[in-house]
Amino acid sequence: MNIFNAITLFGGLAMFLYGMRMMGDGLKTSSSGPLKKAMERITGTPIKAFFLGLIVTAVIQSSKATIVLTSGLVGAGIISLRQSLGIIIGANVGTTITGQIIRLLDLNTSGTWFLQFLKPSTLAPLALIVGIVIIMGMKAESSNKIGQIIIGFGILFSGLMNMTDAVSVLSDSGIVERLLSRLGENPFLGYLFGAGVAFVLQSSSATVGILQAFSTSGQMTFGNIYVVLVGIYLGECVTTAIVCNIGAKPEAKRVGVVNILFNLSKSVLILAAVAVIHRMGLLDGIWNHTIHSGGIANTNTVFNLSCAFLLLPFVGVYEKLSHRLVKEEPTAAGKYDELLDSLNPIFISTPAVAFGRCYDILLVMCRLARTNIGRAFDMLTQYTPEVMEQLMEDEEYIDAMADRVSNYLVQISGVITFPYHVEIMNYYFSAITEFERLGDHACNIAEIADTLNKKNSMFSKTALSELEVLRELLDVILGHTAEAFRKRNLVEARQIEPLEEVVDDLVNALKNSHLERLRCGACELFNGSEFFNLLSEAERISDVCSNVGVAIVARALPELHHQVHDYISRLHSGRDEEFNRIYQKTHDEYFEKLKILSPK
Repeated sequence: MNIFNAITLFGGLAMFLYGMRMMGDGLKTSSSGPLKKAMERITGTPIKAFFLGLIVTAVIQSSKATIVLTSGLVGAGIISLRQSLGIIIGANVGTTITGQIIRLLDLNTSGTWFLQFLKPSTLAPLALIVGIVIIMGMKAESSNKIGQIIIGFGILFSGLMNMTDAVSVLSDSGIVERLLSRLGENPFLGYLFGAGVAFVLQSSSATVGILQAFSTSGQMTFGNIYVVLVGIYLGECVTTAIVCNIGAKPEAKRVGVVNILFNLSKSVLILAAVAVIHRMGLLDGIWNHTIHSGGIANTNTVFNLSCAFLLLPFVGVYEKLSHRLVKEEPTAAGKYDELLDSLNPIFISTPAVAFGRCYDILLVMCRLARTNIGRAFDMLTQYTPEVMEQLMEDEEYIDAMADRVSNYLVQISGVITFPYHVEIMNYYFSAITEFERLGDHACNIAEIADTLNKKNSMFSKTALSELEVLRELLDVILGHTAEAFRKRNLVEARQIEPLEEVVDDLVNALKNSHLERLRCGACELFNGSEFFNLLSEAERISDVCSNVGVAIVARALPELHHQVHDYISRLHSGRDEEFNRIYQKTHDEYFEKLKILSPK
């Protein structure tokens, strides 16, 4: 063996690992939304959770990603620790699928041309060709993801073939033989070797794949390889537990602990069972016989599947042990702390889940801002310090949510690559700004009420009645805004702009009416300036609603992205029949209410 053989070996390893990651990232990105919904709806029975964990891991090709995602969902309070236990065990079985795919190295294609297509030497270039054609030749939004998955598959097998070519040189040099004989003589050393490699590579699938590549040397036997497999289980679960502990709550940390406890139990069970069965002479037929890629894949699957069914009934024991090992922390004082904690760094590698957590908080921001606007208007007629205190407390929560979601989106921006993810991120940044502004306008109205209270002053009955009409229309437009954002509802969003125009008309009418009261002395000069300030705040609230509505329409109709101003101009110039109809109906309704208030 020389330096060039080593370069070929490690270059093949690099290609193999990169291909596995590329394929896994593509699968995670394309399926994270549906998988997240499936995991959120799990009913809690261990068997269902087991099969869910198995399927999710088989799809995204990473038990670590499944368990880390599960940890985040537990930390966010979406699923309970007990519900997650079956998923953890299922994930450990699902990760064996990769080995079953790699066993295509063993495929015997003699005499069958169709099977030749399943050989890695054919699959690798074929996958690369198909992947690049999809990426460069198709314009669909999902084509990049599909192409990435297929190219990752091709790179994986290309790296695998490079490794096997280099291993054949290594086997001739005797290095592989000496290494495996040492592992066979010292099972503990083999166990540590498997754990160490899996820990460094952070993937049990990749480590098993490397073993399968080395099996082409023809010098591996069941007797010197099974302990390495068992060591691999521990190596990856330690890495997973470390990731689960980063910035996590106790319940999320317990997911990583349960994974370690399960894999330790699995190791003990396998080592004890193999030792007993071997002493009984039942393994003599395979103990010293050569094991190839398919044998390693089958051994790995049998080990994991057997332990899963034997240990699944003991999930309650794992839960109790995890509670003993990870103590509870003092409960946070803030009522929205748990919601903010759902912005877990664990989710960032799965943008669909991370955006889902941001969306949940944005909904709360919108609701709090709308509630505060109602409180602020109430205090114009009945001021109470308790309501003012509650309003300011919720305003602090709105600001805290805005800061946390903004920072979280900045972190997400470092990992997203697809245009539609960038579109969602920009949309959410805009929503943060608008909902925070709604909260600020509520505070401004509340401060006007506070000022009037301190001056022991109040608007006239006519002014208050007019404000009630304006407030009623604001509540309607806020309702459309909240519903449009909650459901990304185009019908609701189209209601906002004509109502905003009516708000502007109402504000102008109320300004003129109040000027008349000031001229005739029906209102004090101080109250007059505060009334005008109040009308300005109402107008700005409707402007915010307009911004949100237009953003929702533009997101639903991508062709408007660069024509938003033209779209708004067309609406306000009377060239849209739906806009005209809603505007006229609303204008007539609310100006009729104003007319009733006018002195006869």
